[in-house]
Formats: sequence, C-alpha cells, structure tokens
Amino acid sequence: MIDGRVVLERFPAGGPRGSWPAEEFARERRLEGQPAEVVMDLATDAFLVIVPRAEVVAG
Repeated sequence: MIDGRVVLERFPAGGPRGSWPAEEFARERRLEGQPAEVVMDLATDAFLVIVPRAEVVAG
C-alpha cells in the first residue's frame, strides 16, 4: 500500500519499445470498474498500477 492506495501490479520500466503493459493492465481494470491508474516508482524503476484502498474489488 502506498499513501492509502493499493498496488495491483508492477511492471518494469524497460519494456519493449511500443509496449505499454502497465497502461493496458490499468485499462482492463478500469473496464472492470476499478479506478486504476499508472504511476512511476522511481526508486524501483517500475510502473505501478494502483487504486484507492476503498476501491479494491476482490477478484
């Protein structure tokens, strides 16, 4: 958890050119009704897909 948000998934920042796996994953979650967003974690050089804690839906 980060500042009241839950990390759903982590993706390395060095993905193949033209590939946006974190954005694609977040889009799929939004289609399911979760307000997912992508943020960059500079400390780990990774993209995180996060949602507010109150919005986590059991899968």
